[in-house]
Amino acid sequence: MRVVILGAGVVGVAAAWYLADDGHEVTVVDRQGGPALETSFANGGQISASHAEPWANPRAPLQILKWLGRDDAPLLFRLTGDWRQWRWGLQFLLECLPGRTKRNTLQCLNLALYSRDCLKALRAATGIRYDHLERGILQFYTDAREFADAVRMAELIRRHGCDREVKTTKECVALEPALHPCRERLAGGIYTASDESGDAQRFTQELARIAATRGTVFRWNTTASSLVVEGGAVRGVRCSSTGGERAAEEQTLAADAVVVALGSYSPLLLAPLRVPCPIYPAKGYSATIAINGHRGAPTVSLTDLACKLVFSRLGDRLRVAGTAELSGYGTELNRVRCEALVRRAFDLFPDAGEREGVQFWAGLRPATPSNVPLVGGTRYRNLFLDTGHGTLGWTMACGSGRALADLIAGRKPEVEFAFTRPL
Repeated sequence: MRVVILGAGVVGVAAAWYLADDGHEVTVVDRQGGPALETSFANGGQISASHAEPWANPRAPLQILKWLGRDDAPLLFRLTGDWRQWRWGLQFLLECLPGRTKRNTLQCLNLALYSRDCLKALRAATGIRYDHLERGILQFYTDAREFADAVRMAELIRRHGCDREVKTTKECVALEPALHPCRERLAGGIYTASDESGDAQRFTQELARIAATRGTVFRWNTTASSLVVEGGAVRGVRCSSTGGERAAEEQTLAADAVVVALGSYSPLLLAPLRVPCPIYPAKGYSATIAINGHRGAPTVSLTDLACKLVFSRLGDRLRVAGTAELSGYGTELNRVRCEALVRRAFDLFPDAGEREGVQFWAGLRPATPSNVPLVGGTRYRNLFLDTGHGTLGWTMACGSGRALADLIAGRKPEVEFAFTRPL
């Protein structure tokens, strides 16, 4: 089949890889000039199957109220007149119910574990390199009550196949000596040895390069404006392309199947077709610190639960990422939030790297109210979704792509997950 994939972030390129591997004629369309130049550009770098608990949990509403008005809050709602934001927020509150939180956690965990295995197989088959480390992920806690809650959740996740180990403060420091300067503040940690870290942008670029050598076509600087529907199916994608100083060129790409992997922009394309897509952009921030000769940067990937930040070693760089700001589609940098990342990094790790020349970035994570991504079919028999992965796009990309290829081929995917169904 001729399959057109809309979006060349890590999710879209991974889907392209598995669909091409299935023998399809694949074309990837992206408005940027290359792969992974938006949400996948500078994320936290974690393959974190262990961190499956969604933002929407019973503790979240009170935390959000506490954080209102704080520019440096880990999760910040900037209320606007946008009805989509209000609708998403109400759905989010519903997903905070304990039963829904448990269900959503298990859905995310199942897909994340499967995806991690798919990534390992892909890496073995291709030899792809992306500054990856297999040293696990340590979640550390500075609040005793939050740590106690996490220990209970760890037991649930452990029962479903994720190797989470509860660690004392002393064990945390032994595992990652960079935590020694802040050891007095630690309440404990939870470690997952099988989790990984790596540069999502570099992975996406390399996978796109390999895929192109095997026949996948990439159309850069091309924006999908609408889908052409006829007889209950999508027949093509209307696109406009620009290159250099040339005027925009309109064209329609014929397709036997279309995959929407446009992240936060997915609902804008799907709205005219009345395809449900409950996604709202959650702006995340990152800071990339040059390590150079400094010796205090961690090598085990870390998650700071108090500030909702992650720290990942990417070669000679330290990536600090996190926070979520629900305020619309703007990607401008908020200096207060940028400075909060760096302040926390050097507060925990005084000799982590160079304090000057830090590179800041902000991108829009496509968040569903439940945090469970939208992967599967729609009311149109050849229109598929692979979007809404929130903060776990890098973690779930390969598993989502492999499962989607199975669905398109009429096979039963190898993962227990609530795939979207035609309405």
